[in-house]
Amino acid sequence: QVQLVESGGGLVQAGDSLRLSCAASGRTFSHYAMGWFRQAPGNEREFVATISTGGGNTDYADSVKGRFTISRDNAKNTVYLQMNSLKPEDTAVYYCAARLFSASYAQNDYDYWGQGTQVTVSS
Repeated sequence: QVQLVESGGGLVQAGDSLRLSCAASGRTFSHYAMGWFRQAPGNEREFVATISTGGGNTDYADSVKGRFTISRDNAKNTVYLQMNSLKPEDTAVYYCAARLFSASYAQNDYDYWGQGTQVTVSS
């Protein structure tokens, strides 16, 4: 089992930045690729970003490319999502997820999920 706890969400204005963190426990963190997903009210959960086990490979949704950066610190068992130039359409509950080995944009590939953290961007 892997336990994931997100933090860092909040209410910000358009154009602001925010950094989300996801702390993992329970298994060897460096064996797991990590992903960030989000779900806005009335919408399905969607892919945001993913990172490989060592951090060398990343991928992003087109909607956040160039504004968001995913990173990880395996010594701290933590994955981050740096969000810059936030827009009202980024408002959602953000979830981190873990899967063994390969990074993936498909949420069905992930085995473990956090409880989510709310990000609200006002215009």
